[in-house]
Amino acid sequence: MTILYGLIYILTAPILGGLLSGIDRKVSARMQGRFGPPLLQPFYDVAKLFGKEDIIVNNAQKYFVIFFLVFMILTGTVFFSGGDMLLVIFALTLSSIFLVIGAYSSNSPYSDVGAQRELAQMMAYEPMLLLTAVGFYLVTDSFNIKDIIQANAPAIAYLPGIFIGFTYVLTVKLRKSPFDLSTSHHGHQELVKGITTEFSGATLAFVEIAHWYENILLLGFIYIFFAWQEIISIPLALMACFATYFVEILIDNVFARFKWQLVIKTCWIVGATLGFINILVLSFI
Repeated sequence: MTILYGLIYILTAPILGGLLSGIDRKVSARMQGRFGPPLLQPFYDVAKLFGKEDIIVNNAQKYFVIFFLVFMILTGTVFFSGGDMLLVIFALTLSSIFLVIGAYSSNSPYSDVGAQRELAQMMAYEPMLLLTAVGFYLVTDSFNIKDIIQANAPAIAYLPGIFIGFTYVLTVKLRKSPFDLSTSHHGHQELVKGITTEFSGATLAFVEIAHWYENILLLGFIYIFFAWQEIISIPLALMACFATYFVEILIDNVFARFKWQLVIKTCWIVGATLGFINILVLSFI
């Protein structure tokens, strides 16, 4: 069954991620008083990218992007197969590092600045991801995803502070305002497209597909906060995922972009305040 769940993720995540991106654009457009593009527009965009000439600065640039995609797929596969959460977090970080190296290899000033901002964002959200793993361990005595979703009660009942802190940094990982510093899923970047400025054609398509895989993985984290061994938890957890993503879209359309210093400061403050207090309370229960 674990192998089956991994295969299902590999096959369905890009489809669900693309649809999620289409819903994102549609909802954002309606919030802004526009009709918006078709729901399948992300798939049309990626198909068009595969048909364009792949202009790259050097061969290493394309290989780093492929590694970014491959490790993102492996990360999600481990997660949805019920694997170790710490391994998932470390693999997720490694995949992001490949994207940063690929941007640096182009020697473009826009890509360099985008890569620097991506590293700053990693410094902002990584502590909260580790606190999330620690919180789940304190509740379930295990880092395995399979054990977490088979618990007697939903983790959200014990980890409300961890959940709020995670959703706060989730805005960073989803590349939404006010934290879309290194690149953006919309075309309103003052850095052109930041870390992906020098990517084109199939290389840029690989980046977009990797982000689809990543978004489904991130919503998987939201899912395990609300999942437990009862069957009723499945629809409840799925509704929590949709509600969380809608809130992220709302935040994206309401807030202006922060400076990188404020991103790091606020993420650390929220993580330290809510995360550590939540863990401190658990230690006395």
